[in-house]
Amino acid sequence: MNFRNLESVMMTFLLIALLAGCTSSDGSERQMDIVPGENLAQTVGLVEKVLTKEEQDALTPEMVIQSLKEGNDRFMRNDLTARNHSAQVRKSVQAQYPKAIILSCVDSRVPVEDVFDRGIGDVFVARVAGNFVNEDILGSMEFACKVSGAKLILVMGHEHCGAVKSAIDGVELGNITPMLAKIKPAIEQVVHDGEKNSKNETFVHKVSESNVRHTIDQIRANSPILKEMEENGEIKMVGALYDMDNGKVEFLK
Repeated sequence: MNFRNLESVMMTFLLIALLAGCTSSDGSERQMDIVPGENLAQTVGLVEKVLTKEEQDALTPEMVIQSLKEGNDRFMRNDLTARNHSAQVRKSVQAQYPKAIILSCVDSRVPVEDVFDRGIGDVFVARVAGNFVNEDILGSMEFACKVSGAKLILVMGHEHCGAVKSAIDGVELGNITPMLAKIKPAIEQVVHDGEKNSKNETFVHKVSESNVRHTIDQIRANSPILKEMEENGEIKMVGALYDMDNGKVEFLK
């Protein structure tokens, strides 16, 4: 077999594999998206189709949590889904039906969509240093869940968080001062016998976890809409910590 024939056979097998697709735990397909006029060899391979309202309605919070866990496993294996972002933009232009809203720290080392292997239209993302909530973020969460149908609120902190460390050390600077004050209650809730400073990684870890839990408590306390949705089983609120050493997202119990 000459090189040209071998190349043709390989392209055929590749096309068959891509068109076959697969189904994830949340019912969404990972499939080939062929754009007319594009060279197959240049087309970005697998595309997770944009969620429809019917598919979103069929999801449960537990299904969404499982899909995020599976996405994080792929992220850790460096097996992210290849996506044709131009195609996804076109498919989502008229409406959006995301699965979840994720509140994360602003830290640039935490690429939220990649961490869960999500594409355009999959998740709402709110970011602020220290992943706390205020009126604006609560309003955004209410829009995501009550108006747009998201099934999950995930508050995700991370290890080695600069905002948490600064709050522990009592840093004061401009608008950073009142911002860090929102993390202080989480520090006060931590029981720790050792040194309570930013150099003690064990203490920082405990505060980061406490901060996630405190944020969830604040959502329930300050948003009757979301609290009622949770009590009715329409949504779930969960917390997690992202480990920057290995990319693992550990969901809190």
